[in-house]
Amino acid sequence: MSSIKQVQITFDCADPERVARFWCEVLGYVVPPPPKGFASWGEFDRSLPPERQGSAFACEDPSGAGPRLFFQRVPESKVVKNRVHLCVRAGTGLVGAERLAALEAERARLTELGAVCVNVLVADEYNESCIVMQDIEGNEFCLD
Repeated sequence: MSSIKQVQITFDCADPERVARFWCEVLGYVVPPPPKGFASWGEFDRSLPPERQGSAFACEDPSGAGPRLFFQRVPESKVVKNRVHLCVRAGTGLVGAERLAALEAERARLTELGAVCVNVLVADEYNESCIVMQDIEGNEFCLD
């Protein structure tokens, strides 16, 4: 039996390219090259039937270490909390006030990109601090 070593994370959204470019900024990801035979993603997109244009976009970790993110247009809007979310590891190895300061600095950067802060969870006797955020289409993620 083989063991899967790679995953792709897929987001349902209304505007795939916009959300993908937001996550590129958050994670330092890049848009992969367009398919062979196309000079740009715009050229590729224009080659699709009108109903498929703008329906998908992707970004990837330039180092190849992180998962590829895929964004697909869906007709329905988001109505409930995500059952799965990304945790952006902005405070790894830090504790206490130093960790919270790093998380708050990242929160400020992401808010400038259009993210929304939902809740700041300050460290208690069981957990370190984290910040619950939403991306530009309301998908929850954490800064931890």
